[in-house]
Formats: sequence, structure tokens, C-alpha cells
Amino acid sequence: MTDPINMAEKATNQIDLESKLITVASGKGGVGKTWLSVTLAHALSHEGRRVLLFDGDLGLANVDIQLGLVPDRDLGDVINGSSDLAGIVTTYQDNSNPRGQLDIIPGRSGSGNLGTLARERLKGLRTGLIAMAARYDHVVLDLSAGVDAAVTTLSDHRGRIFVVMTGDPTSLTDAYAFIKLTVMRDPQADIQIVVNNVASRQDGEKAFNAISQACKNFLGFQPKLATIVKTDAKVIDSIRNQIPILSRHPQSDAAKAVEELAASIPAMSKAMAG
Repeated sequence: MTDPINMAEKATNQIDLESKLITVASGKGGVGKTWLSVTLAHALSHEGRRVLLFDGDLGLANVDIQLGLVPDRDLGDVINGSSDLAGIVTTYQDNSNPRGQLDIIPGRSGSGNLGTLARERLKGLRTGLIAMAARYDHVVLDLSAGVDAAVTTLSDHRGRIFVVMTGDPTSLTDAYAFIKLTVMRDPQADIQIVVNNVASRQDGEKAFNAISQACKNFLGFQPKLATIVKTDAKVIDSIRNQIPILSRHPQSDAAKAVEELAASIPAMSKAMAG
């Protein structure tokens, strides 16, 4: 006979673990999605939190490149069945800060797209990531740009979803497409907007107001504003040198904006313990 109490406990545990997931997505490429994922994960680790960063952009994986890592194994080994997720974890240590350590699940550049996998395999991958969340305070998912099956499946969870966009009209249109599909699947989804690479706070607010109004008019839903990151030449410098901006330019405006975003996210393990 099924034990209803045990089933309820399992369901609660599943929700708690899913709440640790943070998806970083975008409707189009080139908006700084991976940079935000890396910097956010790094900022969370600086707060003493245990962080796992998942590079889910299998075809254009570059989390490891931005961190200056050369992993021995990557997500391609999980896809071909030669390893599980735990077996490919690579650790990044920030030598400038003893707290700046995070674990990485590297992707594999040029090896196809997760979106071509059968949905059941994608669901299995999501289940594996949720299970790994038990070891961490946060699991940051850097997903590919667009709205393919991998993006929609892996972002289907109870955690936060940061949608990265710029002030460009096509970025707004593509961000709206992602939000529309997400809200259709889950009207209660915690969707927040990161406006990146804008000249001023005013320009960022203008871009956010445009996407917020479109969502209100056509979806009956309004996303929250997570943060605005102004254009900062130090972002490009840190990427070119394969050093996280929090290490290379910790006092830059872009670094401070992401640190403030990280500080606004509750430490899930502490929240659950309380």
C-alpha cells in the first residue's frame, strides 16, 4: 500500500531541490547570457555558497573558455553514455578569493545541440540536475539561446528564471517568445528580466518597461526586473583574458550589478534548514 505521508515528503523534497535551480536564458544569442551565468555563479560562491554551474549550450559551449578551464570530460560524455553528471564535474578555484570556488558541468562546443535529444532523455538530464542540487545551495543553468526542446524542458522547474535581453528590438521580441512559452507551461513561473549592455539606467528601464507592457497586454503576466547592467568595457576585457570580471575588475559597475543580484537571492539550503 502506498504511504501518503512518504509521498508527500518526497514531493516536498522535490520542490525544495527544484527551488535551488536558477535558469539563465535568452531569446537570442549575443546578449551576454553566458557572461551573466558565469558571473552570477561566481558572485554566489563569493558569498560562501556551494554552486554548480551547468553549461547547457552543447553546440556553442563556452563557460569553460570564459573561466580559462580545459576540462578532461564534458557533457558529451554524458550524452554518449560514458559518464554520469557527477563524473564530469570540474572545479574552478578563484585564486584571488578563497570563497570563489564553484563546480562546473562543462558543455562540448561543436558537438550538436541538446535540442536534438529525445524529450525523455532531456527529462532524465533535468532529473539528474535536480538530484545533484542536494549537494549545492544553487545550480545555475546556462541554456542555449532560443526556445528549442532542451531550453523548454530544462527550464521547467520551480526555481528562478532570468531572461537576459538588451535594448535591441529583436532581443525584446525573442525574449517575449521565450516568456510566452514559459508562461503557457507554468503561469506561476518566477521569471525575472536582466537588461544587459545598455548605455544608461534610463535605457535599461525603457527596455524593461517595453517587455513588461507586452507581457501584460498579451499574456496577462508581468515579469520582475532583476537588474540592469550598463555597458562596461571591462566585461569584454575579462572575457578576452579568460578571467572572471569579479577577479579581474571587481570594482567595475558590471561586477557590482551582478553582486547585488546575487545578494538578493536567498541561500536555499539555509532557507530550508530554517
